[in-house]
Amino acid sequence: MNGAARSRVRLGLIFLLFIISAIAFLDRTNISVAGVEMRKEYAIDQVQLGWVFSAFLIGYALFQVPAGWLAARYGPRIVLTGALLWWGVFTAATALIHPEGSAALLLLALTRFALGIGESVVYPCGNQFLSRWIPAQERGKANGWIFAGVGAGSGITPPLITAIILWGGWRASFYACAAMGLAAAAVWFWLARDRPQEHPSVNAAELAHIEAGLPPAKTASAGPIPWGAIFSSRNVWGLFVSYFAFGYVIWIFFSWFFIYLAEARHLDVKSSAVFSMLPFLCMTFGCLLGGVINDRVSARYGLYWGRSGLGVLSFVLTGLFLASGSMVDNAWLAVLILAGGAGAIYLSQSSFWSVTADIAGPHSGVVSGFMNMGCQIGGALTSTLTPMIAAQFGWTAAFIAGAAVVLAGVLAWVIVDPNRLLEQPAGEGARTPIGGATA
Repeated sequence: MNGAARSRVRLGLIFLLFIISAIAFLDRTNISVAGVEMRKEYAIDQVQLGWVFSAFLIGYALFQVPAGWLAARYGPRIVLTGALLWWGVFTAATALIHPEGSAALLLLALTRFALGIGESVVYPCGNQFLSRWIPAQERGKANGWIFAGVGAGSGITPPLITAIILWGGWRASFYACAAMGLAAAAVWFWLARDRPQEHPSVNAAELAHIEAGLPPAKTASAGPIPWGAIFSSRNVWGLFVSYFAFGYVIWIFFSWFFIYLAEARHLDVKSSAVFSMLPFLCMTFGCLLGGVINDRVSARYGLYWGRSGLGVLSFVLTGLFLASGSMVDNAWLAVLILAGGAGAIYLSQSSFWSVTADIAGPHSGVVSGFMNMGCQIGGALTSTLTPMIAAQFGWTAAFIAGAAVVLAGVLAWVIVDPNRLLEQPAGEGARTPIGGATA
């Protein structure tokens, strides 16, 4: 069968995951723009707003592994649909909390915590979908597209949310985001299937192409979750630590960059909205470019250099951009350099999620969920710690702290080898690989 006759359903569903990823980050970063108005209405300071940011990330982090288990147990179609409905409801609920209530701050934090639970499902579901639908040689580009939604969603957040706030107030922005999530739930449920064999539009040529790039059925079948193999894996812990560093840095941009421009660089609301788009546009470009580099280098030099080597390069560049950009006096130049750091770190995004599919096969949802928990712990830490560092030592110190963390993450990337599959005891003295990729 020739390539011209092959259907492209998998590509359409990856694009749909890109859209869902964008909506997810629109729903979680809208508060960083609305936060300027919310602080005034709720009479809270930056540190208290940081607690609200962190509440989302704590909920998100705690439910990563259960989300991965749910995706493996019940399939990405129904689980992601339910998650989209859940977080649509709690996005709207954020706007319903009365500012004069005695427990307003607590209710804000609890609502954002619940939103984090709902959004925790997105990427474990996406990775479970990818492990079933996308052959190994296409996973870098596929992950690049899925996570390009992060930059796209975050990039449109400042101008879109600012425009809605100027039109109808900050609460209207949350209602609009909730409506997008609910619409995405309906579309995903209608179009997606858990496996390519179940989709009526997947033809024989596409199915053969997908199956040729997946592990044999007996190694891909999901048995009991091998918790011992997961928690004793050097790969898993290397991914966890490096993704912690990743999360620490990216949440400086997601949580505080808009406020940094307004309060440290003294830009007005409209200028801050325009300037703060640039890091997220760079993230989108970095994600897509990283996916292409990932697949091409892996094909030519092997998975280690395509996945881990790219991760090391990405982190080194990020540290250099953050340290230098934070010390520049000119606002335009500072934004350009810091945006370069945001783009550089996203070169590694496809590597993280490709490795979990490579090494874990049918358990990729659980492993990627555990890895992503590290990212969200890093994000929760920076959401609270960054304003404290900025208040005590200045914003330059806050960005240099991020540079130090990400450079420490380089060491974690060095020990990650995507050729080394998870192993599961298979009888006395023997071990059987359970991952889904080969060198």
